[in-house]
Amino acid sequence: MSSAVVVGSGPNGLAGAVHLAMHGLDVRVLEAEPTIGGGCRSSVEDLPGLLVDECSAFHPFAAASPYLSGLGLEEHGLRWRQPDIQLVHPLDGGRAAALWRDEARTAAGLGLDGPAWDRLIGRASRSFGTLVEDILGPLVAVPRHPFALARFGLDAVLPATLSARRWRTDEARALFGGIAAHAFAPLGSPLTSSVAIVLAAAAQTVGWPVAEGGSGAITAALAARLARFGGSIETGRRVEDVRELDGADVVLLDVTPSAAARILGDRLPPRVAASYRRFRHGPAAYRVDFAVEGGIPWTSELARRAGTVHLGGTIEEIAEAEAATARGRMPARPFVLVGQQYLADPGRSRDGVHPVWAYAHVPHAFAGDATEALVGQIERFAPGFRRTVRATAVRGPAALEAHNANYVGGDIGAGANTGLQLLARPRLTPDPYATGAPGVYLCSASTPPGAGTHGMGGYRAASAALRWLARR
Repeated sequence: MSSAVVVGSGPNGLAGAVHLAMHGLDVRVLEAEPTIGGGCRSSVEDLPGLLVDECSAFHPFAAASPYLSGLGLEEHGLRWRQPDIQLVHPLDGGRAAALWRDEARTAAGLGLDGPAWDRLIGRASRSFGTLVEDILGPLVAVPRHPFALARFGLDAVLPATLSARRWRTDEARALFGGIAAHAFAPLGSPLTSSVAIVLAAAAQTVGWPVAEGGSGAITAALAARLARFGGSIETGRRVEDVRELDGADVVLLDVTPSAAARILGDRLPPRVAASYRRFRHGPAAYRVDFAVEGGIPWTSELARRAGTVHLGGTIEEIAEAEAATARGRMPARPFVLVGQQYLADPGRSRDGVHPVWAYAHVPHAFAGDATEALVGQIERFAPGFRRTVRATAVRGPAALEAHNANYVGGDIGAGANTGLQLLARPRLTPDPYATGAPGVYLCSASTPPGAGTHGMGGYRAASAALRWLARR
């Protein structure tokens, strides 16, 4: 029987491990931390008694993933829960735009901009089922649906600020800009529209669901699936050198390119090692979790029903803040994401006190205190918020990296989404998962299709490893 070792137990590492085990390999997963899951963990440690997602919180790509959705994870307890409204973007004066899991309802809510929204996002929503097979893969690969992907690409290649000119209201433009800001990149950069179109289309089809019982339920389901096929997991096992893994036929590395270069050492071809060391990381997240009594007092009633709330004001304000962050300057009003997962999964709360998950975009490796800036953005759209807070837990960029080594400098996207790197991560090659070391493959979020709980990096790396084994 062939054997495999997977280094790292994030969603990609576990997905790759499951795929290898299902094909008959003897699989071991080695995880440096005491708990598995990487960015897909939940705990009650930060806010005792309240269940908090430690990073990944809403999972459109897990629900849409061509691989994860076919694994039968429901057999292992995974249940998706949907908020009433997927996303709300409030503006000053009580105005707000809402993204529903219903393209007609979203368009209707945008008033005079509804038809233009539907022409862009509605069209992508209606072809999302076919688009997702190409979107969640290497962009340099031969597409399975070339015509649908080509039509999407014409819209996706534009900067978000340029695409937003098709709408006339602040509400529609801000809604699009806030979704585009998930790229952690200046909104004037090419291809930032792609992030907004894909995430908005996902919201209008599969939604932005949460996992019942926390994001860790996804990890637990994958671990149970792995165990069913004979795979094992060891925690507290940090791998520093590939020689520790000698004897395994296949190795998957759910780590950053720089970590892969360090682990592989002189087994990595020099040109690949140079590419991995050039790999750039992007801006950081600054996390603050809140225990909030009675919920956040949003001025917008729609925001009180939304799983996710984007805070940044108009698209012009968001663009200014994201540009500053990318340049290494902390904006006075950063872009902030707020998660109200308890609305879809009430079991996370206790006695009328709810866990609220939030993070601000800050410069890479930011060492300052952004708590007040983050709280100020919430208070801006929910006056009186401070009076509802019963406890807080802060985790800045350094703490994020200490908790998950793949979050270099607090970069939860595992790589900058700008320039050539957005198209070809971790390097320009027909097989982005191959390291050049025989039988060793990179499968982290630094590989296509990038960040998100979709498992596709792991699945595709494992598929490449199986093809290599068959040729050997």
